[in-house]
Amino acid sequence: MRYFIRFSYVGTDYHGSQVQPNGVTVQEVMERSMTTLLRQPVPLTFAGRTDAGVHAREMWAHWDFDSLALPLSQLTARLNNLLPQSIAVQEIVQVVPQAHARYDALSRRYEYLITTCKDPFAYGFAARVAGGLDYEKMNVAARLLLGRHDFASFCKVHTDVKTTFCTVSQSCWVHTGNAAVFTIEADRFLRNMVRAVVGTLFEVGRGKMSKEQFADVLTVRNRCAAGQSAPAEGLYLVKVEYPAEIFVKE
Repeated sequence: MRYFIRFSYVGTDYHGSQVQPNGVTVQEVMERSMTTLLRQPVPLTFAGRTDAGVHAREMWAHWDFDSLALPLSQLTARLNNLLPQSIAVQEIVQVVPQAHARYDALSRRYEYLITTCKDPFAYGFAARVAGGLDYEKMNVAARLLLGRHDFASFCKVHTDVKTTFCTVSQSCWVHTGNAAVFTIEADRFLRNMVRAVVGTLFEVGRGKMSKEQFADVLTVRNRCAAGQSAPAEGLYLVKVEYPAEIFVKE
């Protein structure tokens, strides 16, 4: 049988979400805890990849298991007792056998948090951006991302993907006092895409790039044309949407 697990994590202590040889990752810690609890190897397939220092308020993964001896609610509670404070499981649910945590996702939503003043309580959880930003200009540029576009200018080069086209359904800044949040939702995201978009929008907000120049960045398909990637600590994966029919009703 196949199961989906919904969980969240603080990415500060991890070298990203998925297993890699050069540091501790969220996947490594979760698989180790689940293997201890279920007494057999539990390979997880994540809904997506987050970089080192990036957080997730909602991430999903799937795995296969022949027979669970515990009710899913008890399994969730016991798993949370094994996991470190930086990772929390919200639920485990059964899905249809062919359901896939990555490929069945309809959309993903990210938020990028910034603060314009020194705030010790935001340290590690929001990017500090010095200087004034023109959020009206940033929103004008952000709206240019809506729809289906080629985001080759906003992703890491030499990545193993078949296409760099994504369809964006939400892209906007909300500014309150010394804080602001950028929300972007799309059917898929490329590696480093959100951080590259945010870093380039900072250029617009500082008056170093016009909306016309931002539009040109989107069309030239050249990572060098975009701005520097924004820091990792401000980025959160906040929502992954799936079709209702993949979930098995209790």
